[in-house]
Amino acid sequence: QVQPVESGGGSVQAGGSLRLSCLASGYTYSSTCMAWFRQAPGKEREEIATIYTGNVENGNTYYGDSVKGRFTISQDNAKNTVYLHLNSLKPEDTAMYYCAACTYCSKLSCVGRSNWGQGTQVTVSS
Repeated sequence: QVQPVESGGGSVQAGGSLRLSCLASGYTYSSTCMAWFRQAPGKEREEIATIYTGNVENGNTYYGDSVKGRFTISQDNAKNTVYLHLNSLKPEDTAMYYCAACTYCSKLSCVGRSNWGQGTQVTVSS
């Protein structure tokens, strides 16, 4: 079972940047996609980015409309790590950010999600 461990969150001012990391321990060949989600206080968890990591369409990425053009998802297979680069941050990006391994993805939709990690908090002040 894949157990993600997220890190890299923090407090920044609007317009700033952060890089989040997700180490997917126990990663197996059966996971062909990784996804980032976020959950703001009082809101539902939102899927914001996916990256295909299997043999098919490796490296393909998809983004939610709220982050498209500002966030970038990338992978380092040698380190079993997926990153989320957050640029041009806005106060509305304040949330707990989570990653997950997926059996497969249908564009932005993670199917067969792994357990949740503990998440990493991002706070953006105006």
